[in-house]
Amino acid sequence: MQVNTCLTSSGVGDVFKALADPTRRAILDELTDRTGQTLFEICARLASKHGLGSSRQAISQHLDVLEAAGLVSTRREGRFKFHDIDTTPLKPIVQRWLTTTQVNDREETP
Repeated sequence: MQVNTCLTSSGVGDVFKALADPTRRAILDELTDRTGQTLFEICARLASKHGLGSSRQAISQHLDVLEAAGLVSTRREGRFKFHDIDTTPLKPIVQRWLTTTQVNDREETP
């Protein structure tokens, strides 16, 4: 029952969808290294560190998916828009499998 609750909860499917794409995972990696980046900074870091030559429009669309899943939040300061990582949507997913693993480990221990 807990699996169904976790996987069908509002937004959890969006999180899995967001994490399924390697470019979006690379964006999250970059925001983990340095949060609060502009689109320009993210594009530059993806090109230099990951060899990704995606257009700014493509990266912007990836950021929209991440934001819809709750994994990225944005804030405006003047004419700049900054992107910050938000790991809150990952907590129910991680908790579900950590809890299951810990219970199974206890059951197997004599």
